[in-house]
Amino acid sequence: MDQTIVPDTEHRGLVARLPAGLRNYALLARFDRPIGWWLLFWPGAWGVWLAGGIERIGLVFWLLLGSVVMRGAGCVYNDILDRDLDRQVARTAARPLASGAVSLKAAWIWLLLLCLIGLVVLLQLRWQAQLVALGSLLPVACYPLMKRITWWPQAWLGLVFSWCAMVGWVEIGGPNLAILAALYAGSICWVIGYDTIYALQDMEDDALVGVRSSARALGNHVRFGVSVFYVLAVSCWVLAFWLLREDWVALIALVPAALHLAWQVATLRVEDGANALALFRSNRTTGLLVALACLVAGNAGV
Repeated sequence: MDQTIVPDTEHRGLVARLPAGLRNYALLARFDRPIGWWLLFWPGAWGVWLAGGIERIGLVFWLLLGSVVMRGAGCVYNDILDRDLDRQVARTAARPLASGAVSLKAAWIWLLLLCLIGLVVLLQLRWQAQLVALGSLLPVACYPLMKRITWWPQAWLGLVFSWCAMVGWVEIGGPNLAILAALYAGSICWVIGYDTIYALQDMEDDALVGVRSSARALGNHVRFGVSVFYVLAVSCWVLAFWLLREDWVALIALVPAALHLAWQVATLRVEDGANALALFRSNRTTGLLVALACLVAGNAGV
């Protein structure tokens, strides 16, 4: 298999085993890079578990499936809109639409199929959570345009990639919307932080083609900026836990996640972005650590 087909793919072996035609669709939906759906999924698990839904294992699996297919759909939609830009960026020029391996018509059909699977997931939720989930469609549709009109598309991505927290919370029927607001705000700050790290990889190409990002906006202050957003994220999560239960033991559960974020900032190679992708991917661990903390705080005494 051509090793340049996706420069930052995680599972070349699995993708390589697919027939060439199917492989292109898997790549288009980023099925070779599961980090995306994990980052979309974890806030949903936070919302479920912080709201006390420890017994709703089935719901958590449905949210995971929904994250996989809707992240895939979002990537297909993004590539449809960005196909001309992608051809001009070294890291994205080999993507199936940009390279011509998948036609525009086929990409739209694949997008529709993924959305239909998402609809099946949506129907598993009660109507209140369904409305919340449907509310994400407009922000998702607008996201690919943000890099053209704002220096902070990562903030918009934060709105989108944190949305599942609201779906999980409303499905369980969480006790206080202020808790959800703090949890959601913390997730937005977390997303801005880790996606700024991710954007370090593309700074030179983005500058050439006129694509904006928080990494470019921060310039030489990327490490400081990421630190600020991570501190804000942890602070919001602390507030959410405290509003739920005034218990210092519950707050201690957040310490591992906070230490992991501090490690990311301390080891980030801002100068060349050489470890940006690895640190970005390590946020799968951050999501898990926060999920475990939510499990502790939301279900203590159950």
